[in-house]
Amino acid sequence: MERIETERLVLRNFREVDGPALYTYLHDPRASCFFSLKVADQNAAAAEAIKRSVNDEYIAVCLKDTGQLIGDLFAMPEEDTVSVGWNFNLHFAGQGYAFEAAKALFAFLFSVREARRLYAYAEDHNIASQRLCQKLGMRLEGTFIEFISFAKDAQGQPIYENTLQYALLRREWLEAVDNGPELTHIQPG
Repeated sequence: MERIETERLVLRNFREVDGPALYTYLHDPRASCFFSLKVADQNAAAAEAIKRSVNDEYIAVCLKDTGQLIGDLFAMPEEDTVSVGWNFNLHFAGQGYAFEAAKALFAFLFSVREARRLYAYAEDHNIASQRLCQKLGMRLEGTFIEFISFAKDAQGQPIYENTLQYALLRREWLEAVDNGPELTHIQPG
Protein backbone atom coordinates (compact mmCIF):
# COMPACT_ATOMS: atom_id res chain seq x y z
CA MET A 1 0.00 0.00 0.00
CA GLU A 2 1.13 3.51 -0.65
CA ARG A 3 2.12 5.56 2.36
CA ILE A 4 -0.43 8.35 2.89
CA GLU A 5 0.22 11.46 4.96
CA THR A 6 -2.31 13.93 6.28
CA GLU A 7 -1.78 16.96 8.44
CA ARG A 8 -1.36 14.90 11.63
CA LEU A 9 -1.23 11.26 10.53
CA VAL A 10 0.62 8.68 8.48
CA LEU A 11 -1.27 5.73 7.01
CA ARG A 12 1.05 2.85 6.14
CA ASN A 13 1.40 -0.91 6.08
CA PHE A 14 1.76 -2.66 9.42
CA ARG A 15 5.22 -3.63 10.63
CA GLU A 16 6.38 -6.27 13.05
CA VAL A 17 7.31 -3.56 15.59
CA ASP A 18 3.62 -2.52 15.79
CA GLY A 19 2.77 -5.48 18.02
CA PRO A 20 2.93 -3.68 21.42
CA ALA A 21 0.79 -0.74 20.23
CA LEU A 22 -1.66 -3.12 18.54
CA TYR A 23 -1.99 -4.97 21.85
CA THR A 24 -3.12 -1.77 23.62
CA TYR A 25 -6.43 -1.77 21.76
CA LEU A 26 -6.86 -5.38 20.62
CA HIS A 27 -6.46 -7.03 24.03
CA ASP A 28 -9.93 -5.73 24.93
CA PRO A 29 -11.75 -4.51 21.79
CA ARG A 30 -14.46 -1.90 22.38
CA ALA A 31 -16.63 -2.76 19.39
CA SER A 32 -18.09 -6.25 19.37
CA CYS A 33 -17.31 -6.67 15.67
CA PHE A 34 -13.62 -6.81 16.65
CA PHE A 35 -14.02 -9.52 19.32
CA SER A 36 -12.68 -12.11 16.88
CA LEU A 37 -9.46 -10.08 16.57
CA LYS A 38 -8.86 -10.06 20.33
CA VAL A 39 -5.25 -10.87 21.22
CA ALA A 40 -4.44 -12.66 24.46
CA ASP A 41 -0.93 -11.35 25.00
CA GLN A 42 2.01 -9.46 23.51
CA ASN A 43 3.13 -12.52 21.52
CA ALA A 44 -0.28 -12.82 19.89
CA ALA A 45 -0.22 -9.09 19.11
CA ALA A 46 3.23 -9.43 17.52
CA ALA A 47 1.95 -12.32 15.40
CA GLU A 48 -1.08 -10.25 14.35
CA ALA A 49 1.17 -7.33 13.36
CA ILE A 50 3.27 -9.68 11.22
CA LYS A 51 0.14 -11.16 9.64
CA ARG A 52 -1.14 -7.68 8.80
CA SER A 53 2.23 -6.57 7.39
CA VAL A 54 2.03 -8.93 4.42
CA ASN A 55 -1.11 -7.49 2.81
CA ASP A 56 -2.77 -4.15 2.17
CA GLU A 57 -6.15 -4.87 3.77
CA TYR A 58 -5.21 -3.49 7.20
CA ILE A 59 -3.67 -0.04 7.34
CA ALA A 60 -1.74 1.24 10.34
CA VAL A 61 -2.68 4.76 11.46
CA CYS A 62 0.21 6.54 13.18
CA LEU A 63 0.80 9.99 14.62
CA LYS A 64 2.94 11.91 12.15
CA ASP A 65 5.10 13.62 14.77
CA THR A 66 5.95 10.52 16.86
CA GLY A 67 5.19 7.53 14.64
CA GLN A 68 3.03 6.02 17.38
CA LEU A 69 0.39 3.54 16.16
CA ILE A 70 -3.01 4.77 17.37
CA GLY A 71 -5.38 2.57 15.39
CA ASP A 72 -6.07 0.99 12.07
CA LEU A 73 -8.31 1.10 9.06
CA PHE A 74 -9.27 -1.72 6.77
CA ALA A 75 -10.12 -1.70 3.10
CA MET A 76 -11.20 -5.02 1.63
CA PRO A 77 -11.80 -4.80 -2.12
CA GLU A 78 -14.57 -6.72 -3.88
CA GLU A 79 -14.24 -5.82 -7.57
CA ASP A 80 -14.93 -2.04 -7.74
CA THR A 81 -16.50 -1.97 -4.27
CA VAL A 82 -14.53 -1.76 -1.02
CA SER A 83 -15.60 -2.72 2.49
CA VAL A 84 -14.08 -0.19 4.90
CA GLY A 85 -13.83 0.14 8.65
CA TRP A 86 -11.78 1.47 11.55
CA ASN A 87 -10.59 0.50 14.99
CA PHE A 88 -8.80 3.01 17.22
CA ASN A 89 -7.13 3.01 20.59
CA LEU A 90 -9.62 4.48 23.09
CA HIS A 91 -6.91 6.82 24.44
CA PHE A 92 -7.00 8.73 21.15
CA ALA A 93 -10.78 9.03 20.85
CA GLY A 94 -12.50 12.38 20.44
CA GLN A 95 -9.59 14.09 18.69
CA GLY A 96 -10.73 13.69 15.10
CA TYR A 97 -8.08 11.12 14.18
CA ALA A 98 -10.54 8.51 12.92
CA PHE A 99 -12.24 11.07 10.67
CA GLU A 100 -8.94 12.41 9.35
CA ALA A 101 -7.63 8.90 8.62
CA ALA A 102 -10.85 7.59 7.08
CA LYS A 103 -11.29 10.70 4.93
CA ALA A 104 -7.75 10.27 3.58
CA LEU A 105 -8.41 6.59 2.92
CA PHE A 106 -11.65 7.43 1.09
CA ALA A 107 -9.82 10.00 -1.06
CA PHE A 108 -7.15 7.44 -1.87
CA LEU A 109 -9.65 4.69 -2.70
CA PHE A 110 -11.80 6.93 -4.89
CA SER A 111 -9.06 8.91 -6.64
CA VAL A 112 -6.10 6.52 -6.86
CA ARG A 113 -7.71 3.07 -6.75
CA GLU A 114 -10.82 4.33 -8.59
CA ALA A 115 -13.28 2.51 -6.35
CA ARG A 116 -16.90 2.89 -7.41
CA ARG A 117 -18.48 2.26 -4.01
CA LEU A 118 -17.41 2.08 -0.36
CA TYR A 119 -19.51 0.54 2.39
CA ALA A 120 -19.21 0.09 6.14
CA TYR A 121 -21.10 -1.75 8.84
CA ALA A 122 -21.83 -0.41 12.33
CA GLU A 123 -23.73 -2.06 15.15
CA ASP A 124 -26.87 -0.18 16.20
CA HIS A 125 -25.31 0.55 19.61
CA ASN A 126 -22.01 1.85 18.15
CA ILE A 127 -23.04 5.50 17.92
CA ALA A 128 -19.47 6.75 17.39
CA SER A 129 -19.06 4.66 14.23
CA GLN A 130 -22.47 5.71 12.96
CA ARG A 131 -21.56 9.38 13.44
CA LEU A 132 -18.24 8.86 11.67
CA CYS A 133 -20.01 7.26 8.70
CA GLN A 134 -22.38 10.23 8.51
CA LYS A 135 -19.57 12.77 8.86
CA LEU A 136 -17.76 11.02 5.99
CA GLY A 137 -20.83 11.58 3.81
CA MET A 138 -22.01 7.99 3.86
CA ARG A 139 -25.72 7.33 3.67
CA LEU A 140 -27.59 4.75 5.71
CA GLU A 141 -28.69 2.02 3.31
CA GLY A 142 -30.44 -0.26 5.76
CA THR A 143 -30.56 -2.10 9.04
CA PHE A 144 -30.07 -5.84 9.31
CA ILE A 145 -32.09 -7.07 12.29
CA GLU A 146 -30.34 -9.73 14.41
CA PHE A 147 -27.75 -9.89 11.65
CA ILE A 148 -24.75 -11.42 13.38
CA SER A 149 -23.45 -12.63 16.72
CA PHE A 150 -20.05 -11.75 18.10
CA ALA A 151 -20.64 -12.96 21.66
CA LYS A 152 -22.67 -15.42 23.72
CA ASP A 153 -24.77 -14.89 26.82
CA ALA A 154 -24.24 -16.64 30.18
CA GLN A 155 -26.11 -19.71 28.91
CA GLY A 156 -23.90 -19.95 25.81
CA GLN A 157 -26.57 -18.69 23.43
CA PRO A 158 -25.55 -16.27 20.65
CA ILE A 159 -26.33 -12.60 21.21
CA TYR A 160 -27.49 -11.31 17.84
CA GLU A 161 -26.88 -7.67 16.98
CA ASN A 162 -28.63 -5.28 14.67
CA THR A 163 -26.21 -3.97 12.07
CA LEU A 164 -26.50 -0.81 9.99
CA GLN A 165 -24.96 -0.56 6.54
CA TYR A 166 -23.65 2.76 5.27
CA ALA A 167 -22.33 3.44 1.77
CA LEU A 168 -20.90 6.13 -0.45
CA LEU A 169 -20.60 6.12 -4.22
CA ARG A 170 -17.66 7.71 -5.99
CA ARG A 171 -20.00 10.09 -7.83
CA GLU A 172 -21.51 11.18 -4.49
CA TRP A 173 -18.03 11.78 -3.09
CA LEU A 174 -17.07 13.82 -6.16
CA GLU A 175 -20.25 15.91 -5.85
CA ALA A 176 -19.69 16.65 -2.17
CA VAL A 177 -18.64 20.20 -1.33
CA ASP A 178 -15.94 19.18 1.17
CA ASN A 179 -14.40 16.15 -0.47
CA GLY A 180 -10.84 17.39 -0.68
CA PRO A 181 -8.51 14.55 0.14
CA GLU A 182 -6.40 16.61 2.57
CA LEU A 183 -3.48 14.37 1.73
CA THR A 184 -0.11 16.00 2.07
CA HIS A 185 1.71 13.14 0.42
CA ILE A 186 1.16 9.73 -1.18
CA GLN A 187 4.27 7.63 -1.60
CA PRO A 188 4.34 4.24 -3.36
CA GLY A 189 4.72 1.39 -0.87
